[in-house]
Amino acid sequence: MKAASFYGPEDIRIEEVDKPSPNEGEIIVRNKVALTCGTDVKTYVRGYPLLEPPILFGHEAAGVVEAVGENVIKFKVGDRVVAHNSAPCNQCYYCKQGQHSMCEDLLINWGAYAEYQRIPKRIVDQNTFLIPDSVSFKSAALTEPLSCAVYGIEESNIKLGDRVVVNGAGPIGLFFIKLASLKGAYVIATDMNSERLEVAKELGASATINISKVEDIVEAVKSLTENNRGVDVAIEAVGMPEVWENTILMARKGGLVNLFGGPKSNTTITTQTNLLHYSQLTLKGIFHTTPRHVKAAFDLITQGTITADIFVNGEYGLDEVEQAIINHKEGKVIKNAVLL
Repeated sequence: MKAASFYGPEDIRIEEVDKPSPNEGEIIVRNKVALTCGTDVKTYVRGYPLLEPPILFGHEAAGVVEAVGENVIKFKVGDRVVAHNSAPCNQCYYCKQGQHSMCEDLLINWGAYAEYQRIPKRIVDQNTFLIPDSVSFKSAALTEPLSCAVYGIEESNIKLGDRVVVNGAGPIGLFFIKLASLKGAYVIATDMNSERLEVAKELGASATINISKVEDIVEAVKSLTENNRGVDVAIEAVGMPEVWENTILMARKGGLVNLFGGPKSNTTITTQTNLLHYSQLTLKGIFHTTPRHVKAAFDLITQGTITADIFVNGEYGLDEVEQAIINHKEGKVIKNAVLL
């Protein structure tokens, strides 16, 4: 089969590799659509700590079951399915504490940019779903990134009427904006891309700020809160240390800061101890997702709350994966679809 392999920064190769066959409990999916992702972009530019190249690339896909292994009862050949890219072990200390994203044996599956993909038993059992006929492959493939945002929103403890800022209107930031709006919040979106800020409005942002047009983004955000006190919840969805620092400064006393975007390895931030102590801020680093939130994300998609209409813009062939990722990186789209 044909597949895209990641060999290192700016080195993606389209190769002929062996078509996988299913082991016990596994399924093989004939991918129909794979989506570009901010993680793919960061990996393409600088590598990724959880990837040891060379490795098959991509992690957001949906397709049709091509083959099933022994003892698979949930799915059959021909089923339209979407498989999340991970599943926890449910055996380690963290899983038993209900902190599944911290699983010590978190199984992560790559290979969405390929004609066929093996789905391991653990993911088949926990995080693979039948796609209703009313839902497109493109929309279904949003399950993985949406589940991360669903997890992040639940960890943000947003209440009706809260003022929430989302810094970054990329795919995850736009999911956050939509979900925070559904929670009944007044949402402020910030970004330097005016087109994405318009999309943020479509998804429920009450106010938008183009950071390239203000002198002090922290004060600009605070000016949209009563008595300039700051927001109840501040969310970072960019993955840059300087944005982490500004996000912390936007929160009111007693506020919550969700530091979701993953910066480059070994970077650091600086903040005032007095601010954290006397303002009683809660800082949360949020990583990945959990099976409960994967199911919630899939349900939001099947209900039509989140669709590909807004989030997936361009279409490319498998041979054009690198261009699809570069186009995503340039901010010309929210996501691109690779049709397989």
